[in-house]
Amino acid sequence: MSDKDLPSDALHSRRRILLGLSLAPIAAAIPAMHAVQAAEKAGVPAAGKPFAGAWDPKAYTPTFFKDTEWAFVQAACDRLIPSDDTGPGAVESGVPEFLDRHMQTPYAAGDIWYMQGPFLEAPAEFGYQGKLALRDILRVGISAMDAHCKKAFNGKAFAQLEAAQQEDLLTQAEGGKLKLEGISSKLFFTNFLTEVKNGYFADPKYGGNRDMGAWKMIGYPGMRADYMDWITVRDKAYPLGPVDLSGKRG
Repeated sequence: MSDKDLPSDALHSRRRILLGLSLAPIAAAIPAMHAVQAAEKAGVPAAGKPFAGAWDPKAYTPTFFKDTEWAFVQAACDRLIPSDDTGPGAVESGVPEFLDRHMQTPYAAGDIWYMQGPFLEAPAEFGYQGKLALRDILRVGISAMDAHCKKAFNGKAFAQLEAAQQEDLLTQAEGGKLKLEGISSKLFFTNFLTEVKNGYFADPKYGGNRDMGAWKMIGYPGMRADYMDWITVRDKAYPLGPVDLSGKRG
C-alpha cells in the first residue's frame, strides 16, 4: 500500500515511522530549537520556530560534523522523528549528539569491516559492496543533498527549506528517486535513517534516548536484571520504568 492509500491519522503516526522503518510525511511538525540554533550558527537560519521543551542547544558541541553538516543533521532528524503527543522527537532525545559521537567510532570508520575492492554491483543479499564507510556515506550524502538544494531552491541549503520541502526531498531519497552527485540517495537515506533509529533507542550513555524517553514510550524495561515473570504476560503493560546501563532509573 502506498502512502496515498493510507488514512491521514495513520500517515501521521509516529509508530508507523518507528515500526514500519519508513519515512512518512508529517504535516505541521515544528523544527526543533537545535536545528534553528545550529543553522543560525552556520549562517543558514532554519525555517519555523523552536518547539517548547527542547534541550539546551549549548549542551553539546559537535566534533565530527562541521557547522553546515550539523544544521542538516538536526533538521533531518527533526523531520524523521518529530516531537508529538506520543513521545519525544529525535532532536530533543539527543539523536544528533549520538550521531556525532558514533561517526567517530571504529565501526563508522569501517575499521572492523572488509573495505577493499573490487566494488561490484551485487544482489541485495550480499550486502553493501561500496567503498564508502558509514561516516563517509553520511558526510558525502549531506554535502550532495545540500548541493542539490542550493541548485533547486535559489541557494538555500536543506536546513533553510520549509518542512514540507524537506519532507518531499527525504521521501524522494527514500525511494531512490532523488539524483545526487557522487552517491545514491537511497543508500544515503537508508544509512542515515538507520542511525537515527539507533540513536533514538540506544542506551542514553551513547548520547541519544535522553532520559530514556523512547523506552518509556514503548514500555521497554531497559537493562533490568530480571523480568522473566512478565515475558508471558500479554494483556498488561510492564509496570516498572526502564533502567539504563549505568543503573539510572527512568
